[in-house]
Amino acid sequence: MTVDQGAFFDRLFADQRVMAIWRGLPADETVALSERLWDAGIDLVEVPIGQPGQEEALAAAVKAAEPRGHLVGAGTVVTAGHVERAAAAGAAYTIAPGLNPAVLAASHAAGLPHLPGVATASEVGLARELGCTWVKVFPASSLGRDWFKAMSGPFPDVKYVATGGVGPDEVDAYRKAGASVIGMGSALADPANIEKLLG
Repeated sequence: MTVDQGAFFDRLFADQRVMAIWRGLPADETVALSERLWDAGIDLVEVPIGQPGQEEALAAAVKAAEPRGHLVGAGTVVTAGHVERAAAAGAAYTIAPGLNPAVLAASHAAGLPHLPGVATASEVGLARELGCTWVKVFPASSLGRDWFKAMSGPFPDVKYVATGGVGPDEVDAYRKAGASVIGMGSALADPANIEKLLG
């Protein structure tokens, strides 16, 4: 199945600065936190399914998002089996911490756009060759803001979701350096941080 990755993520990430990542939470808490964000105008939610049983929270978030017209992604999708579980739970797209062409192909076969993870120029180049103009940069805080500036030269058309250790106070700095969207987890459970991001 043909999946237009670039166009999908261009639409998904348009006018969004932050993506919430709810890892390992019960379904009811995942939904409650997601609804708080959606009410505040933060649309992007990822629910990792790297461990068995996490699909329940993903499916609950997907169901809660439907009336609002939001799409929920499945994170930590690192095998073809994860792709199957993500699709069964209703995920609109898949996300991985690394770049695996077989997982990318499996996601596309399931009709799901895939956001692969990268950490090196070689990985960015391979992702681009495979048709990915959006990638997840992980772990972003370890790589640092200068990484994004360095990659903008050889890969000017690639867009980045910075994930891993970037806090609410650093969002603007990472975006200025070249990241388009910042993924973060537990920090977004604090209403004060949500207000900070919206301010």
